[in-house]
Amino acid sequence: MTQPTDSTAAGPSGGFLAEIKDAVTIRAALLVLGVLALQLAFITSYIGAFHHPKPSEIPIAVAAPLPQVAQQTVKQLGSLPGNPLDPRVVADEAAATAGIMNRDIDAALVIDPAGRTDKLLVATGSGASLATAVEEIVGLVEQSQGRTVRVVDVAPSAAGDGRGLSAFYLVVGWCVGGYLCAAILAISAGARPANSARAVIRLGALLAYAIVAGLLGAVIAGPVLGALPGSLMGLWGLGALVVFAVGAITLALQGLAGVVGIGLAILLVVVLGNPSAGGAYPYPLLPPFWKAIGPALPPGAGTYAARSIAYFRGNGAGGPMLVLAGWAVVGSAVTLACAVFRRGRPGPAVGSGLPDDAPSAPRLAGEGSGPR
Repeated sequence: MTQPTDSTAAGPSGGFLAEIKDAVTIRAALLVLGVLALQLAFITSYIGAFHHPKPSEIPIAVAAPLPQVAQQTVKQLGSLPGNPLDPRVVADEAAATAGIMNRDIDAALVIDPAGRTDKLLVATGSGASLATAVEEIVGLVEQSQGRTVRVVDVAPSAAGDGRGLSAFYLVVGWCVGGYLCAAILAISAGARPANSARAVIRLGALLAYAIVAGLLGAVIAGPVLGALPGSLMGLWGLGALVVFAVGAITLALQGLAGVVGIGLAILLVVVLGNPSAGGAYPYPLLPPFWKAIGPALPPGAGTYAARSIAYFRGNGAGGPMLVLAGWAVVGSAVTLACAVFRRGRPGPAVGSGLPDDAPSAPRLAGEGSGPR
């Protein structure tokens, strides 16, 4: 009896070109091109944001016993080339300190008309690079007037928080956990939820993970390493919200685009979100594009809120927390909507090589029925 030819054993006929077509499908090739585009976007975004930090409209207050002196100084600081500062007059040093602690301003110059040395109030807790930039700019202005400046750090970063970057790295870790957890939940049973029950279960599992991840991250950054002071409960709540928001976004994008949604989540959170988060360079030092999108993305909102909790008694954290809550609500709603509208049309497992609308493979006779 003639045996059927096993083309897979000897390899497909047609030569090397056929071998390539058999080894690399069109879908795989398109995904590789997508990875290349994501890689180039990563390089462009990070280098574009960090290659030339330039101060722009840094909020700074000016206080002086004589109003005319304060107004004259504000006019001088506001007319600097490139507009590096955004000065405004406050009543006195106490008002200037309160403005910094409330996160309404980033620095303050307190003028002493009776002497030749003025006081510059900064807050390295909001980013050491920002404080340094203000010191350099104001120092040059004071020097041109034959005066000197004494720097006072009213909200110093913790001894274990080198360059004030711990809040940023903590939030980045939470973000990574959020989208990886969501990706694993989707990969375990297909890129698109088959029904609303499965979507609810995934969101519930993500919420449980977020609560645990938020607590452990806050404990490591606070009591364990001593990198961030402030309320442990506040950082815990922030961490849970960051993880859940990023995870919900990832689930939503996977529901909309299948396996490609994982790449879209990385584009949103890592490629665009991380360099615009104000970590290494706070917002006033970033180029306009990154400065504009940073506060609206989870890494930026989380970093700003974490610094507020750690160094500013929670002042200024309300807005970023609302941003994160918005992402969490929208991500959850889209995830559930994708499940409802695709009821009865489950997508294939991630990495199956099948298109999203491919029918399930037919069962062989007797398959799964057990021994007879």
